[in-house]
Amino acid sequence: MSQELGQSAPPGPERLADAFSVRDMVLSDGEVRYYGEPVTDTAHVIRQVGPTFRQHGYRVRLGGDDDDHVLVATERSLSVDGIPWTNILLALATLVSTLYAGTRWYDVPVAEDPTALLHAWPFAASVLGILAVHEFGHYALSRHHEVQASLPYFIPLPFNVIGTLGAVIRMQDTIPDRRALFDIGVAGPLAGLVATVAVTAVGVTLDPIYVGGGIITHIQLGYPPLIQAIAALLGEQLVYSDPNVLPNPVVIGGWVGAFVTFLNLIPVGQLDGAHISRSLVGERMDGVQVVVPVVLFSLAGYLFLFEGGRGAPLWGFWGVLSLVFSRAGTATPLSETPLGPRRWALGVLTLVLGALCFVPVPIVVAV
Repeated sequence: MSQELGQSAPPGPERLADAFSVRDMVLSDGEVRYYGEPVTDTAHVIRQVGPTFRQHGYRVRLGGDDDDHVLVATERSLSVDGIPWTNILLALATLVSTLYAGTRWYDVPVAEDPTALLHAWPFAASVLGILAVHEFGHYALSRHHEVQASLPYFIPLPFNVIGTLGAVIRMQDTIPDRRALFDIGVAGPLAGLVATVAVTAVGVTLDPIYVGGGIITHIQLGYPPLIQAIAALLGEQLVYSDPNVLPNPVVIGGWVGAFVTFLNLIPVGQLDGAHISRSLVGERMDGVQVVVPVVLFSLAGYLFLFEGGRGAPLWGFWGVLSLVFSRAGTATPLSETPLGPRRWALGVLTLVLGALCFVPVPIVVAV
């Protein structure tokens, strides 16, 4: 899994003269610092010098303050150095937490018999499988475009009926152009959607389960159009007249996949939807990000006024998150080369499929 980019000497100050006037250059292990002053607007410095640093095997950022500017260049590498213990430990912790969450859907007494955790492996496998396919979709296209990225970090959520907050990868590099940003952004949701469809199709054909009681019988899931369509095409049902009869927990894994896909496709901040939308509309993305919290708060208000408040806290919370995410900014490619018609079509298709994963009230705990 190791791949080096082939390091060369860092670019000399003269290569940066059109954008950054260097008065001092300091080399250290794996890092070069260029002290000086921007010749152009600071917002455009990285866009101008970034391609030069990429050619030399470096990524670069602009630091300092109004009186002291510094370009910090770090060696780029696509290799995985050593054993990624953090990723492994988080994956194992998320496996345990999803197994525990699964025992609730299977209604097995894990407190009496800890080995009962293993009974929930189909649920854990469906949830983690979808998340892994999604994140490795991003990772594979990052490698294809020679953009440095981390392995996936899974996020455990103990004592919850899902068991996880999802997974993320860290982009540790500049993005060369809008095409690379699009490919990396769209790969995760598309791969995750394929996995979600497969998991759901398997789940609806498995036998439903009978639960004796507990919190699971008080949870009502709203199934999005995508999940409903898969069940209808296969002639299977998702809701039963007996409240103690539930779909097989593998179906719940598919529901998690659809829910996570929709959230990831919200076009704000560093979410996948923002990467796709930024690739499609370019710098007009700022206007899109203004609309997102308005839509989410409006949805929360509608649910509060006309649906007894069901689902309102969820979308109100995401409205607040969208404000926070938008302040963090979106990924900015070095080149604004527009996308071709094929990528445009694929982007629109992905956003439409994401909309099919939406349901106004995804989950309710009935009392």
